[in-house]
Amino acid sequence: MNRGHRARTLPPLSRVAAGMALASSIALVIGAGLVRPRRVVVEGRSMEPTLAPGDRLLVARTGRGLHAGDVVAVRDPRDRRRVLVKRIGAVLEDGLVLHGDNPGASTDSRSFGLVRSSAVLGRVVRRYGPSWRAGPVA
Repeated sequence: MNRGHRARTLPPLSRVAAGMALASSIALVIGAGLVRPRRVVVEGRSMEPTLAPGDRLLVARTGRGLHAGDVVAVRDPRDRRRVLVKRIGAVLEDGLVLHGDNPGASTDSRSFGLVRSSAVLGRVVRRYGPSWRAGPVA
C-alpha cells in the first residue's frame, strides 16, 4: 500500500517565539549601533496603571518623530540629574506637553510647563522587568 505524503502546516508562532523574534530584532538593531538604548527604573506612581514602581524599561534614544501618546524618558526640567517617565500629551512648536497617566500622583507640565524636545532621552519601547509584566509599553 503506497501512502502519499502530505505536507504538514506549521502552527502560527507562539507568543514565546514571537517574543524571541522581537528580542532578536532589537538586539540586531542595537548590535548594529543604530540605537543605543537606555535603561530606566520606575520609582513613583505617576504613570499607573501603565507603569508601576519597580518596572524596568528599555528606552530607545530618539530626537525626532515624537507623537502625542508616546511614553518618553525626559530630563526633569527642575533637576537635570533626575529622569522622569511621562506620556506626551501634545507636541507644540515651543515644546512638549507631558502628563502622567495618574494625574493625582504626577508632577508634569501642569507644574513645570512645556519641555523642550531636546530634553527627551528617548521613547519607552519595552518593559523588561519584572518578568511577569514584561512586554511592550503602550
